[in-house]
Amino acid sequence: MEWIVLAILGLIAAILGSIMGLGGGIIIVPALMILSEYSPILGGITPQIAVGTSLLVMIFTGLSSTLAYIKQKKVDIQSGWIFFIGSGPGALFGVWLNKDMNVDVFLVAFGVFIVIISFILMIRNRIPPLKRRPKGIERSHTNELGETIQYGYQPIVAVTIAFFVGMFSGLFGIGGGSLMVPAMVLLFAFPPHLAVATSMFLVFLSATVSSISHVSIGNVDWYYALALIPGAWLGGQLGAAINRRLTSNAVVFMLRVFLIIIGIRLIYQGVSTL
Repeated sequence: MEWIVLAILGLIAAILGSIMGLGGGIIIVPALMILSEYSPILGGITPQIAVGTSLLVMIFTGLSSTLAYIKQKKVDIQSGWIFFIGSGPGALFGVWLNKDMNVDVFLVAFGVFIVIISFILMIRNRIPPLKRRPKGIERSHTNELGETIQYGYQPIVAVTIAFFVGMFSGLFGIGGGSLMVPAMVLLFAFPPHLAVATSMFLVFLSATVSSISHVSIGNVDWYYALALIPGAWLGGQLGAAINRRLTSNAVVFMLRVFLIIIGIRLIYQGVSTL
């Protein structure tokens, strides 16, 4: 039964993560922490194991989604590598921060973080992209309607933001897209679909670096990972297909409501045991 629950969790997290460019870890980590209270098999999950296992699973979510988005010609690979200059070291720093964090502090911090992310998702479509950007890298993208959209960024600013995105990825086991996608859309004027696809490429790169570190220090439960990975791979493909055909407004609404509920639940769980 637990295997089925984990497989479904991996599938749902990957679908939502791929649609929104979030990676799915923001769903997997709190779900594992909450399930550990009710399942004898899933019991005993520490924050470090939840984070490490989530990051390993996100390698497959990120790769699956990236391959699908590359076929759709929506991934800005050059920008993804530039962002990785910051997110790679940031991910390693986040792993280092995570190693000594106790359960109660982790639950409260992660709960607050999730609520903040839900707020960002709530307002991101209401804030217009910056009209003027510092001189730096200028890019263009032609969408399916034949419209050419200009976007760009100052590399130093982009790498700095990506460092903190990577740090949160390594610390909390999330893909970082929940921060990077709004930054790309609002600060760098990326077209939303291009931002999501490029974010999944960055999720793949950052998760690979972070998970290698977590594996080396024993923070991965391979039983959980093997149960989550098949759903994560399939969900990455399905999420990219859904993203291509549908607007994500309804999904964003459901996701942010879900994140608020999960965030409050984690905060309560952490505070009640302090």
